[in-house]
Amino acid sequence: MHKTIVYIEDDTEMIELIRLALDKRGFEIIGALGGSKGLEIIFETIPDLILLDLMMPEMDGWDVFHQIKSNESTKNIPIVIISAKAQPIDRLLGIEIAKVDDYLTKPFKIQELVDSIERQLQ
Repeated sequence: MHKTIVYIEDDTEMIELIRLALDKRGFEIIGALGGSKGLEIIFETIPDLILLDLMMPEMDGWDVFHQIKSNESTKNIPIVIISAKAQPIDRLLGIEIAKVDDYLTKPFKIQELVDSIERQLQ
């Protein structure tokens, strides 16, 4: 089961950490530094799942999220938010209002991420 995941994040170290952790589990991680680059990669590759940071400088994660969901070819790709925004209201807005597939707050355990990804890909 070889699945492609695009991880949109503005922190290179975070991308590498996730790549190392998920690579061993058979996932191909394509890191995208920032929202614009992320959208470019997503529309080119049409991945199986997207990991998305919310707080990024040039284009925030919600802008990226809305562009993905409003595009016919990408609207059904599961999106897992990975954010430092850890208030209960942030999670509520993500899950209940925006209808993201999952919402993890930093710091998180790698196993939590793996479990979330596997749930979304079933």
